[in-house]
Amino acid sequence: MERFTGQVVLVTGAGSGIGRELARSCAAEGAQLHLVDIDETVHEVAAGLGGVAHICDVGDPAAVRSLFERVESLDAAFLNAGINGVPSMLQDGGAVDELSFDAWRRVLSVNLDGLFSCLQESAHIMKRQQHGSIVVTASTAGLRPEPRVSYPYVVSKHAVVGLVKQAALELAGHGVRVNAIAPGPVVTNIGGTGPRPQAAVAAWEDSIPARRWGQPSDVTDLALLLAAPGSGWLTGGIHVVDGGASVLTQVLAGTLPGNSPRE
Repeated sequence: MERFTGQVVLVTGAGSGIGRELARSCAAEGAQLHLVDIDETVHEVAAGLGGVAHICDVGDPAAVRSLFERVESLDAAFLNAGINGVPSMLQDGGAVDELSFDAWRRVLSVNLDGLFSCLQESAHIMKRQQHGSIVVTASTAGLRPEPRVSYPYVVSKHAVVGLVKQAALELAGHGVRVNAIAPGPVVTNIGGTGPRPQAAVAAWEDSIPARRWGQPSDVTDLALLLAAPGSGWLTGGIHVVDGGASVLTQVLAGTLPGNSPRE
């Protein structure tokens, strides 16, 4: 089934991880692709899929405006770009009174400000067309506190959830749908490209009823469903895909900073 035949689709963060898998899946379903990333690897991805590559730091509003000036029409936008790379409260330098403001602002500049810029430009095109679908990559860390994830990541993803719901209200009357996927722990480069500490990997797995990390392909089928023309009555939703992790609502007090397990 080629749900996106003849449709123009934009993917941010398309150089790796979920974005790259989204690009591959959309290409397989006939989409004409605009692939966006700050990393040069997006050229390789676009060349392999017959798409157009754009180097863009979404945290720079002027760069985002310049990017969208080259996009004449747009049927679906997967606003997926995001970063972290900041220690959590369980790691050195990640406590609320230790975290640098520069680290805080850099994560928010991409995950929130950059998302807003891309959503704003996508909406401008789609309102003019009176149709379109925007799918945002949020996170389960935007639905509850998560001590294993950094402050700016958690805060930015909580704000993303609110932005998606608010935009869905406005844009529905223009024939434009806005939804979010909220992945749990997925194997991507967002925390860096090096090997992860085995203890941290095991701790995450212990919090997932499915007992494994997600792969990008576990997420993309849902994202494509939300963007596809056949999902015309779906808007304003935050759709969780996390192997059941968000069903586990309790964090053991003994694992938090300043506490220790009971003897």
